[in-house]
Parts: sequence; structure tokens; C-alpha cells
Amino acid sequence: MATKAIIIGAGPAGLTAAYELLTRSDIEPIVIEENSFVGGISATLDYKNNKIDMGGHRFFSKSDRVMSWWLNILPLQGKPSADDLILHRTPKLSSLPGAPNPQKEDKVMLQRHRLSRIYYLKTFFDYPVSLNMNTIKGLGLWRMFKIGCSYLKALVFPIKDEKSLQDFMINRFGKELYLTFFKDYTEKLWGIDCAEISAEWGAQRIKGISILKVLKQMFVNMTGKKSKNIETSFIDSFYYPKFGPGHLWQSVADEVKARGGKICLNEKVVGLTLKNGKIVAIQTQTSDGKSKTYTGDIFISTMPVKDLIKSLNDVPTKVAKIAEGLMYRDFRVVGVLLNKLKLKNTTAFKTINNIVPDTWIYVQERDVKLGRIQVFNNWSPYMVKDFQNTVWIGLEYFCNEQDKIWTDDDKTFIDFAIEEGYKIGIFAKEDVLDAYTHKVKKAYPAYFGTYDKFAVVKKYVDGIDNLYLVGRNGMHRYNNMDHSTLAAMKAVDCILGVCKDREEIWSVNTEAEYHEEKQN
Repeated sequence: MATKAIIIGAGPAGLTAAYELLTRSDIEPIVIEENSFVGGISATLDYKNNKIDMGGHRFFSKSDRVMSWWLNILPLQGKPSADDLILHRTPKLSSLPGAPNPQKEDKVMLQRHRLSRIYYLKTFFDYPVSLNMNTIKGLGLWRMFKIGCSYLKALVFPIKDEKSLQDFMINRFGKELYLTFFKDYTEKLWGIDCAEISAEWGAQRIKGISILKVLKQMFVNMTGKKSKNIETSFIDSFYYPKFGPGHLWQSVADEVKARGGKICLNEKVVGLTLKNGKIVAIQTQTSDGKSKTYTGDIFISTMPVKDLIKSLNDVPTKVAKIAEGLMYRDFRVVGVLLNKLKLKNTTAFKTINNIVPDTWIYVQERDVKLGRIQVFNNWSPYMVKDFQNTVWIGLEYFCNEQDKIWTDDDKTFIDFAIEEGYKIGIFAKEDVLDAYTHKVKKAYPAYFGTYDKFAVVKKYVDGIDNLYLVGRNGMHRYNNMDHSTLAAMKAVDCILGVCKDREEIWSVNTEAEYHEEKQN
């Protein structure tokens, strides 16, 4: 009888694990997904042929293993994309025989220009922050002087015991720069003061970035030399599927099914049966209320740890209490179709109709709840039904399920988001053609609540012999998509005996070497 692996969740980690098992072993994967679509938070949704990416997902990794894996699913373009042709731009093209033409073929990865900026005082600032004339002009000499003095103070008298995200940022940027460019956006994201968030979030998300790294990168840019070990935040280009990240994960799902794996949509896991130190079965409930049971030999979970522990039987009281205290932030996006933006392109990078060239914009303005803006035209022209005549943007909000942002009906919230976009000068109301909103539960695992005791939960689940936790929610870690992909690969390595230590799974996105250097 064939060995079966039950995989909870059809996001990047779950689908990667299923594909790896099918291509490297005789193990049969069954993927259980609560939603009606695959991809998790990396899904791409469609509204009247305009596509929405849930948060913006650049396909870039310091892991050659991950990059090769992605390009095996969707090969790099061999001809220019539609907007590059119109603007006579020359992106990096694959020289491999048979490399796809995005004008004629859909299974293709595009090479895209990366620009992310901060919008503050109705002015654009570089992200990561650059100490250049644009920054000096936007902030003024007095504020820049205070920023410089503040940073020198942080160098001479650093906070020795970094307990919070606030401590972490002040040590790397100085208090003034932290207050100017980081505090408000970060508190929009998490909903609490940075002093209450673990410094570990900074170690995983901001990683090696500091003023010294910014200055070093500025020097590298001026000299024209390319550093091999470039920080993720400094990359100037990235790969992106023709129809968004969900396009890649749907392609993986198609491959999984073609190779004999099963993907069961619209089924929520409501119980896991633990017996003699192993999981023996899971129970699900379908969208129409029917109950199902799946038995298996190996279980891989990407579901939120809080929900996983709640679904298990005979969990120790201490573990259950810590898991119950784990916290998350939810996400709501409003897609707005426009005739045009009020923002104009003042950069040297050419765009159609001179729209701003940003992929996403971090909104630091303090008088709105809006956290970030995506310009889907710049991610891929194929994300927008009429990319030559309209602009399709995503207004992103971070919230909790009890917040008004979450509970408002669609029309009320769309009207609110449009009012905020108008208020800070992004677009004029008369240029709005259409709009759509979508919610994502538990989009961001939080580094507060009982997170400081998470090691207790980790030790417990690692003691379950045939259970492997991977993915952002599965590991309760704010991973990027490449980290989730790599963690799933490492889990399969452990299942197949390639590695013996589960810490290799947990070490993804924590090791300094991963941050600083490319890894195979």
C-alpha cells in the first residue's frame, strides 16, 4: 500500500511539498485547502479581467535552489512583454532555446523593474531610505541634521539589550529616522506600538539593513559595481509571473494533479487525531457542511499554529494556552480601476502614460489608515485588462477581524478607501471607474501576544513524529514566499531522510548566512 502524505493548505509551502514528494518519491500527497482557490496569500484573484495580488510578491531569492525551482515551473521570457515593446525597453531575456514569448504564451516568468518608495508629506522618498539630495530636499536641512545627530548617538550609545522592534530600529537608524520613516507604517501594519513587538521581527524582515548598509549600497551604485551578496531590499529587478503569483501556484497545482496528487478545495480542517505520538487522521468540513476523514502516514501543516493546536486532541494545557495566545493581523485590499493617477513619474524610468513606476508605495501619511499601494500595471501589464488606457491599483489595509476596516460592508469600505486615496492626492474621485474589495484572514503572524513562549509549542509539535510544520502560518513566522518554498523543500528532505535534523526546516529565514549570502 502506497505511503500517503496529507498536506493541510494549498499555499506556496503546501504545494511545494506536494510537488517535491511527487517528483522525488513514491509518496502520494493529498492537499486539503479551505478556500476555493490555491495560492494562499500568494493567490491572484480576478475582477473583470483585472487581477489582484494579495500583498505584492516579488519572485527573488538568495537561494539558487528556490530560483531554479520557480523557473522550472514558469520559464523566463525570451521576448519583451507588451509594455516593454511599446516603450522600447530592454529587460533581461532568457537565451535558452524555446524561451517563451509573453505576447503569445502564458506559461512565462517576466523580468520586472523594481521600485518601491515611501509616500510621506505628499512626497516620494526612496525605500530603503537613501541619504541623497531628494531626501534632503524632501525633509529639509534641519530635520536631516537631527537625523544625523540621532544616528551618531545610536552608534556611540546603542541600546545594549534589544528587547523590542523599536530598540532594533533605533540601533540601526537612530531615533529621528525611525520616527520619520518607520514607526507609523509599522504600527499601521501591526496595530500596536513598536515597543511591544519582538525585536525578532526586525531580524527577519529588516535583516541586515542599516544606515551603514545604505551608505555602502549608495557607493556601490555610484561605482557601477554589482555586489554578489546584495541585500534583498536593494534589488533593482525581480521575476514575476505573467498573471501574478497565483499564476505560478496554479501551475504547480496543475502539475501536482497531472502527476497523480489530489487537491481538495473548499474543505476546512477541523480536527486531527493524535495516537501514540503520531497523527493518524484529520477531519474536515466541506463548504456545504459535510464531514470527511482522511487517514495518512505523513502530515504536513501550513494552517495557523493557533488553529492546529486547537484541532488536536490531548494537548498539554500549557501548550494549548500559549497557542491560544498567538496573534495575527488580517488584511483587506481595495482594487481601484482609474482613468489616471494624479501622481506623476519624475524618474528616468519610462512608463505608459507616464504613471509612477512604483510596484508598491509605503504610505507613511499619519492622517489615513491606508498602509500600502500597489500599482498592478507595473507588476505586469497582463494584470490589467486595458493597461494602455487605465490604471489598476490596490489600496492595502491591515486590521483585526473585530475592526471596522474588516466589518464594514463592501460598499462602505470601498467608499472609505477611495476617500483616503483622494485625501492624500493619489487620484481624483472623478477618475474612478470601478472598485472591488477582498479580505484575507490571518495574513500576518504577529510577534507579540504569547509569541515569546512559542518555543514551547515548537518543541511539542516537533515531538510528533510524523507531523511537519511549514509556511508562514504553519511556522508562525513572517516568511517571504521563497522562505516558505525552501522550508517545504527542507521538510521533504527530512521525510526522505536526506537530512536528519528538523532544525533545518526551522532555520530557514533565521540564519545570518541566509540573509547575507546566496544559498544552494
